[in-house]
Amino acid sequence: MLFSNRDLKKLMIPLVIEQLLAVTVGFADTIMVSNVGEAAVSAVSLVDGINILLINIFAALGTGGAVVAAQFIGQQAHEKARYSAKQLILITALLSAIMMVIVVFFNASLLHLIFGNVEVDVMKNAEIYFLFSALSYPFIALYNSGAALFRAVGNSKISMINSAIMNAINIVLNAIFIFGFQWGVFGAVLATLIARAVACIVILYMLIHSDNELRIDDMKHWSFDFTYIKKILSIGVPSGLENGMFQFGKILVQSLIATFGTYSIAANAVSNNIAQMQIIPGMAMGLAMVTVIGQCVGANDYQQARYYIKKIMKITYLSMLVLIAIILLATPTILTFYSLSKETIDLAYQCIFMHGFFAATVWPLSFTFPNALRASNDAKYTMIVSASSMWIFRFCLSYVLGQYMGLGLIGVWIAMFVDWIVRVIFFVWRYFNGKWMNRQLI
Repeated sequence: MLFSNRDLKKLMIPLVIEQLLAVTVGFADTIMVSNVGEAAVSAVSLVDGINILLINIFAALGTGGAVVAAQFIGQQAHEKARYSAKQLILITALLSAIMMVIVVFFNASLLHLIFGNVEVDVMKNAEIYFLFSALSYPFIALYNSGAALFRAVGNSKISMINSAIMNAINIVLNAIFIFGFQWGVFGAVLATLIARAVACIVILYMLIHSDNELRIDDMKHWSFDFTYIKKILSIGVPSGLENGMFQFGKILVQSLIATFGTYSIAANAVSNNIAQMQIIPGMAMGLAMVTVIGQCVGANDYQQARYYIKKIMKITYLSMLVLIAIILLATPTILTFYSLSKETIDLAYQCIFMHGFFAATVWPLSFTFPNALRASNDAKYTMIVSASSMWIFRFCLSYVLGQYMGLGLIGVWIAMFVDWIVRVIFFVWRYFNGKWMNRQLI
């Protein structure tokens, strides 16, 4: 077997810790910003929709690079794996820098175009948060690509350590800038910028100087090799388009939520924070799936691929059931940490409990499982299914339920759950018909 139980634990446990750290910082950020006021929470929530869209596109590039590298490692072609890693870093740096420049120059215009006439205080805070977020795009993009490369060789401990460093810096500087200097939203985004810059520098240094299988050992010669870039993009572009359309749809849904008033915007932000805590194991197992299944496919061993898909999914369901039960019991206490109105808290409470049920039953097959298909070079199929389901069900149904049927924020969340169910039907069907196998990439 390519991965023993010990190997899987060594891969998975740091990934769970890393995801826990990332979600915890988002949770802490929202709590700290909530002390500035609901306008600040709403602004951060709106801009984070755009930020997540762009960061997920960068992360998709990392996934493409990780799949290519993992398959080369499965073939024992270590020189090609290292060369593909270098090409990933190069294309990530270029694309993230271009995106940063676009957002810096069109900051206010983009926000007004997407969110329209939100309250003046919300828009003012959103413009500040968006501008400085853009400056961090190259740092977080390169960090994600570096972390993906370490995970591709099964070394998730490195990305966990770097995540811990980044999140510790973020929380400490948040406290200093928001409570000490009274900088509000600017303090929150400045802390994020500094933390991402440090994490990026550290992980790139480790990638260059470490003895890992994907080290970049020739820093003097950088040139595009489109043969390798094409392989990376064949996974990264469909995954990026999938994530991009998914997040863009969420942004448009955020625009709908913005029409429901500040209570709904703030409740949605709080609910999303706690909902992210519920799916921590699933996100971690999705990253593990790329490494494990990628190496199985590289070795052309689909029997092992099937075995590990089933094993990882069992681990995902068990761990999520336990965590969700704990979080739902703790939700009334967690909500007391937010300085929000009773109407906002009550609305968030309903969304969190609905999410808990569907996260425990549907989410793993909708989001963790398709990473096995992506690692098997079937990223175009997952893109088509996810994008179609997103627009037809989450987006259109949100307007039907939320606006026209008067369900408001609750209707938007119900539309999201319907989207998950549709994805599961198509992904499971793809797995059982076997068309995800024997799709050559390298």
